[in-house]
Amino acid sequence: QVQLLDSGGGLVQPGGSLRLSCAVSGTTLAYFGVTWFRQAPGKEREGVACITYGDRNTYYADSVKGRFTIFRDDSKKTVDLQMNSLKPEDTAVYYCAAGTSPLDEANWDDSYEYDYWGQGTQVTVSS
Repeated sequence: QVQLLDSGGGLVQPGGSLRLSCAVSGTTLAYFGVTWFRQAPGKEREGVACITYGDRNTYYADSVKGRFTIFRDDSKKTVDLQMNSLKPEDTAVYYCAAGTSPLDEANWDDSYEYDYWGQGTQVTVSS
């Protein structure tokens, strides 16, 4: 069956960097759009960054534009999120999610568009 494995979280100081990785198994990644979501304590889950299949369009939350970059390697079946200039407000559990629905600027951050989810990886930004 399709499984997503999130990894790469940890504790980092403000201004630091982390790279998260989502490894997909049980299917061909090329048919899936993938988005990283995050959820901080007491807050709603929010979409952070998305990369579509085919055209590989990317979408980002305003709060991370210019700091985060999403990559995909369909041959390795991984989708990475490079996070730079991290801020304390980036602290959250980060989840990758994959789905076959067409994604665009209007729906990429809607969690109902995704069929499969990773287990989450904790990112803590603190001095």
